[in-house]
Amino acid sequence: MNISEQYLHLTQSQLDPVAKAVAAYIQQLSFVAIYGEMGSGKTTLIKAIVKELKSTNEVSSPTFSLVNEYTDNSGNSIYHFDLYRLRSIEEAYDIGYEEYFYGKGVCLVEWPQVIESLLPTPRLEVHISTHSPNTRDFLIKSVN
Repeated sequence: MNISEQYLHLTQSQLDPVAKAVAAYIQQLSFVAIYGEMGSGKTTLIKAIVKELKSTNEVSSPTFSLVNEYTDNSGNSIYHFDLYRLRSIEEAYDIGYEEYFYGKGVCLVEWPQVIESLLPTPRLEVHISTHSPNTRDFLIKSVN
């Protein structure tokens, strides 16, 4: 799967182009790893992606539960992971990551670097960089 890289420089209130691009790619790659430092807008972006995927669920950070499940308007599952508090790869096995990552449904993963060796390929990656307090740089690319 070869998806060309996209680079976008946007304010925090202009997430729609990123969410639309990611949602379009999800038809081909259902696993999305979202990288960015604390406060860069990972959860905010996921809210926009979930909305773009036609879900009416309220999106919140699964920091303590590690995963939240939403559904789109067709009943398909969307899994939102926040792995920030994961202390080891063994904890990923404990939550049954394989069923999510390799099952049906879309996986949107914050802090994927915590379990980098377990991430599936192919996958979509979104890298968020803080450019200024109100602007972000987004790099969207596929990893095979």
